[in-house]
Amino acid sequence: MIAMNYRGPYKVRADKNKPMPQIEHPQDAIVRVTRSCICGSDLHIYHGLVPDTRVGSTFGHEFTGIVEEVGPGVDNLKVGDHIMVPFNIACGTCPFCKQDLFGNCHESNSSATAVGGIYGYSHTAGGYAGGQAEYVRVPYANVGPMIIPEWMDLDDAVLLTDVVPTGYQAAEMGGIRKGDTVVIFGAGPIGIMAAKCAWLFGAGRVIVIDHVEYRLDFVRDYAQCEAYNFKELGDVVEFVKRTTGWFGADVCIDAVGGDAAGDVLQTMLGRRIPMTGGAATALHWAINSVKKGGIVSIVGVYGPIDALVPIGNVVNKGLTIRANQASVKRLMPRLIEHVKEGRLNPKAIITHRIPLEEVAEGYHIFSNKRDNCIKPLLIPHHARA
Repeated sequence: MIAMNYRGPYKVRADKNKPMPQIEHPQDAIVRVTRSCICGSDLHIYHGLVPDTRVGSTFGHEFTGIVEEVGPGVDNLKVGDHIMVPFNIACGTCPFCKQDLFGNCHESNSSATAVGGIYGYSHTAGGYAGGQAEYVRVPYANVGPMIIPEWMDLDDAVLLTDVVPTGYQAAEMGGIRKGDTVVIFGAGPIGIMAAKCAWLFGAGRVIVIDHVEYRLDFVRDYAQCEAYNFKELGDVVEFVKRTTGWFGADVCIDAVGGDAAGDVLQTMLGRRIPMTGGAATALHWAINSVKKGGIVSIVGVYGPIDALVPIGNVVNKGLTIRANQASVKRLMPRLIEHVKEGRLNPKAIITHRIPLEEVAEGYHIFSNKRDNCIKPLLIPHHARA
């Protein structure tokens, strides 16, 4: 089969001879992929920032597909079902899954002390093959996957596997109250969706900060918010303080993670060498821009090693920090309702539809922010009309 193949930092290709996945456990399903995405988180591993990313890996944690085969322990799905698959691989029975912490499943990645299993996201997340392929093995198929409603567009469905729930949970973890000022660092797909979702929780003002003009233009239009280029602001923290009456934002969201730009030292230590778990520039800005007693919500991805974070300011300002991988299974029902009622239009952020065979070009376009790329979608040959 054809599948994305990682050959080292900045090197991927379409491998036409990847072995077909097989049923390995009674609760497995084999799925024929109909849509998959390249995620901003994939760029972290593409750039070599995630440890134990092995040559030969197939990335891709956002995908939909048609069930081709099920193990004898699968009774919630049948051959022919068209499903959307959460990026979290969750057993549904461990203590963390029972708390709806599906991103922290203990069984799907039992050798880790933090994150659960994730499709196509290095061996630190379990070493599972991802969905940027023609076929993929789906473990615990009774738990995570959901049958796509007949009325739902596939392009909307694939974004419910990560982008929409992650943006939604970023806003949810912010504890947004009616009238709050919310500042979001990062105008990639997650930041864009967090900005859109902030209004659903009652925000009175939403501000997005980035440095890529076409992304700022996009988020202004899509999320009806303010958007600013940090290169034109001077001191970002001072700007946020000044525009909020010198108190700071009620809620700050880090939707960037370890690939952040904007600080030479952070970039050198977190991205160029790297000695830390990524450049924590956006997290610095979030901590220092939020008001005393405010909330910082983190959905940006950082590596498992230490990062340069001003923890003293967290303590002295009395901040609440909330962070996690999105619990997609928990959020899917309400997000389906938001899409059905027209409150969210996920597919509008898709700017590029790319044949799976051209996955290398897709990564090049997305990584280098070419052609006004916001969100690239990969489509296997068998799913193209």
